Amino acid sequence: MTVSQKDFPVVCVGGSAGGLDAYTRLLHNLPDDMGAAIVIVNHLRVVATQLHEILPWHTKMPVELITEGLILRPNRVFIIPAQHDLHVLDGEFRLEPISKPRGWPNVITVFLRSMTEHWGGKLIAVIVSGYDGDGAEALCDIKDAGGITIAQKPETAEQPDMPNSAMASGCIDFVLSPEDIARQIVRISLEHSPDGVPAAAHGVNHP
Repeated sequence: MTVSQKDFPVVCVGGSAGGLDAYTRLLHNLPDDMGAAIVIVNHLRVVATQLHEILPWHTKMPVELITEGLILRPNRVFIIPAQHDLHVLDGEFRLEPISKPRGWPNVITVFLRSMTEHWGGKLIAVIVSGYDGDGAEALCDIKDAGGITIAQKPETAEQPDMPNSAMASGCIDFVLSPEDIARQIVRISLEHSPDGVPAAAHGVNHP
């Protein structure tokens, strides 16, 4: 994959308990042609994810369960499979057995750090509802790489632990509801567009 093909924003949305509510509210307010890729990194150690079956009801973007070597593309939603760490290399997803099988997973932190090391495009890290503090340790790395960090407003989250941990990192740019997170992502995509007028400027989906 060439540098030009990588030149689109990637939005990593990390969550756990209560994340489904945040994911659906977020996707419902995102257009399907804004030119960004959405990667949902959800904590699941044992139970197989069903997000790739549920979320297509809330977006017109294709929703794909990540497999080894799947190419990262804009205007798609990608879902991490259970029991795996997720990395990116040369514009493709790489899967490895989960490195922390006991205790709270750190799959969000692992993926965010991989993105800072191996992705040349714009990065947006979003931490939504969930227990513990996965992802918080990598947020300063995202900012150091020129990315943008967003936490779900705790009072809008079913489980505020992860947003609170993200905010405690001192490296959060915005604290917003899922609906406002979607609006901020669209604004960032608009700023990133070469002509300044991406298709996302023309409206949002409400399937």
